Amino acid sequence: MAKRKTVVIGVLASGGGTNMQAIIDRIESGSLDARIAVVVGNNSGAGALDRARRHGIPAFHLSRLTHPSPDELDRVMVNILRAHGVQWLVLAGYMRQVGRKTLTEYRDRILNIHPALLPKYGGEGMYGIHVHEAVIDAGETETGVTVHLVTEKYDTGPIIAQRCVAVRNDDTPGSLQKRVLVEEHRIYADVIAAIADGRLTVVDGHPSIRVE
Repeated sequence: MAKRKTVVIGVLASGGGTNMQAIIDRIESGSLDARIAVVVGNNSGAGALDRARRHGIPAFHLSRLTHPSPDELDRVMVNILRAHGVQWLVLAGYMRQVGRKTLTEYRDRILNIHPALLPKYGGEGMYGIHVHEAVIDAGETETGVTVHLVTEKYDTGPIIAQRCVAVRNDDTPGSLQKRVLVEEHRIYADVIAAIADGRLTVVDGHPSIRVE
């Protein structure tokens, strides 16, 4: 097995931060060798910022309210991430496009999680309950969750890992969302663990996880 190393993570979030909380729980249980160094939210009232502060994690609000210029916002974002020694950037329900400077700084080191089996049901407007509504409306029998690298376009980055969730005949968008969320919480921490173990590699933009 590859040598383990503590992965220093920065989290970007817009909402309640349940995926981030699942990562925190794994870290605090000792089953994930990672450290969340900083959390940045584009919504000052985001529950993710409150969760971070309760766990002693520095948390910042950065948005067009604090920095009207997108370029300035992007520059400040990178400076905060650098100052906290962030190695990998994890998007946890972040509802804004990542800036060009941040993308360049963390090229091939930005993760996002999506509540469907990409490339299906991805792209602008496909988030939260809207994804599950679309899955049920289309009569799908299977959906799932995808962890992928972030690129300039929504939900189009190289896929790292996926897990399937069956769609039941009596599912509503809400019931399906709950079951998919359980898998989101598991797979995100598992991918970060693969980084810590040295099993996740990205070569020329193509990620792969070595099975041991």
